[in-house]
Amino acid sequence: MPPPQGARSALRTARPAPGAASHPPLPPTEQEASPRRSWRASVPRRFPLPDCALARPCPGGMLAAAARGLARAALRAGAGPAAVQARLTGSSAKETRPTVRPKNEVEQKQLCAFGEYVAEIMPKYIQQVQVTCFNELELLIHPDGIIPVLTFLRDHTNAQFKSLADLTAVDVPSRQYRFEIVYNLLSLRFNSRIRVKTYTDELTPIDSAVSVHKAADWYEREVWDMFGVFFANHPDLRRILTDYGFEGHPFRKDFPLSGYVEVRYDDEVKRVVAEPVELAQEFRKFDLNSPWEAFPAYRPAPETLKIEAGAKKEDAK
Repeated sequence: MPPPQGARSALRTARPAPGAASHPPLPPTEQEASPRRSWRASVPRRFPLPDCALARPCPGGMLAAAARGLARAALRAGAGPAAVQARLTGSSAKETRPTVRPKNEVEQKQLCAFGEYVAEIMPKYIQQVQVTCFNELELLIHPDGIIPVLTFLRDHTNAQFKSLADLTAVDVPSRQYRFEIVYNLLSLRFNSRIRVKTYTDELTPIDSAVSVHKAADWYEREVWDMFGVFFANHPDLRRILTDYGFEGHPFRKDFPLSGYVEVRYDDEVKRVVAEPVELAQEFRKFDLNSPWEAFPAYRPAPETLKIEAGAKKEDAK
């Protein structure tokens, strides 16, 4: 047997919607007479529509109507005209730019302490320890200390840098040792990173890190291909990005943009051939004239008739 109408309205009033504000219940007589009124009383109107949205469209468009509605809502809430103007323009006197990475002094001290600890243990190879402004620890080492330092950072209990995230190089031709080799290491155990840097030149090879980190295999091939840094004891040191027959190393600062060799398909021999690059400037004719006087300089000279002396005498006779 279904419950009477009054019981249904009482249950509906006793369980308001989640998050609804508390309202005084209506008398039972009014609840039975208008059950929908009790439901409207239990659900608040969280997002009141502006008056312009309920009326006919405003001449300023939808954005202007929304702005006027926000201004009216702020005025009803008791905000002054200055606060309303700041809210509409999006500016405030207390607005400050957020910091992308706040400075953590505790973390910086820990990194400095760990860098000093590593430098005390291996003073023969570590030449400098520094912490960047973004709390990144860097070890500047001698080229002969690549294998010992990487092995120490991988196996030591307080380090555990067992993952080689990246290996790259930087070319600075103004330095005596123009190439800077950078190793980015990651410790999953302590959730920290460290950067190891060393140096070399075009002719001096450095030891390969494949024996310590297997991930250094293709990274060192890429550095050899792009910069020309030779890694000793590498299992398979050959080009990895450029094509066969490519000459030079593209990431060097003295490498021309056009390159030295171009690769194309030859229809006569039915294969890909590599030929030296022919620069367009080799076919140009440069002179000391102004660019505005270049056209008269290239005009063909008028032909002049050359009459020999013997012919003049015969004509005269």
